Amino acid sequence: MTELRIEGLTKSYGPQAPRVLDGLDLTVPAGALAAVLGPSGCGKTTLLRIVAGFLRADAGSVTVAERVLSAPGVHLPPERRRIGTVPQEGALFPHLSVARNVAFGLTGVDRTERRRRTDEMLELVGLSGYGARMPHELSGGQQQRIALARALAPRPALVLLDEPFNALDSALRAGVRADVRTALRLSGATAVLVTHDQQEALSTADVVAVVREGRVAQCDTPEQVYRRPADPWVAGFVGDAVLLPATARAGGTAETALGVVPLAEEAGAGRGTVLLRPEQLELTEQASTSAHGTVTDVRFYGHDAMVTVTVEGLAEPVDIRAAGPVAVKPGERTGIRVNGEAVLHRPAVTDHAVK
Repeated sequence: MTELRIEGLTKSYGPQAPRVLDGLDLTVPAGALAAVLGPSGCGKTTLLRIVAGFLRADAGSVTVAERVLSAPGVHLPPERRRIGTVPQEGALFPHLSVARNVAFGLTGVDRTERRRRTDEMLELVGLSGYGARMPHELSGGQQQRIALARALAPRPALVLLDEPFNALDSALRAGVRADVRTALRLSGATAVLVTHDQQEALSTADVVAVVREGRVAQCDTPEQVYRRPADPWVAGFVGDAVLLPATARAGGTAETALGVVPLAEEAGAGRGTVLLRPEQLELTEQASTSAHGTVTDVRFYGHDAMVTVTVEGLAEPVDIRAAGPVAVKPGERTGIRVNGEAVLHRPAVTDHAVK
């Protein structure tokens, strides 16, 4: 089973330089696609380069399928790690045909097997019959799929994808992501996708690892990371968040400026910060609820709209995601209703959490 296990990974780029990775731990189950998500400078690319063997870690270990690739006194070179890499923008060899690009890593096999495996990989990524073409004859999305086929052809123990969809326009990106995800699942490969795109991570991966300041702040399924974030920083990074000062009460509820809301878990009495998502808030008639506010902005996105409302007792306005046509306009009063459960975090937002 091709499980990736990273333990205590540490890396800095000089004796006096701050740590880019600071004791990072991460386990990716065999056959899973894990997205490593985080802001610029958090250590995502450094992590990928250490796993691939292009960089040496200062401390910690990397193990794939129970095989130690990196540890104190151990550093297998990249060519011995059985890891496939899909870089940004495909990086195909421009002077080689599509078929020869895919077959590039198939060393030590006879011509018949090389041709069979190449055809198999082209079919896997939905480009059967494209073998004779040159890279410049392909679209950006097709080049990325060929890069994946090239990475999968040698049957690697692990596939690393380094922000491979960045160069694609938004209309093409979703389709190529779906194609790549399907191909990885059909191949049974374990894979790690490095990205700073929250939507990409949540919609593509089986597991999402949110990295902050060189450590994994939370690693879980996309749904759990979104609905049950580890702290307010994670909540705000993976999606739009409504954070409200709250007083938790016995019985699993909390009192907020938007009224009493049910909590996902019993938290006991005390103060904290309640997390809600904008889609949990609903615009209503003022007479139907005790929570009211003044609309300050309406942003239309086609499939929905984001309505910003100032509420008495709150220092910051709240965002409400509304489906369909929005009747309210800036300057108008509105009622607000909370739907579903909230997550309570203690302590309240700290300086570290809002960096």
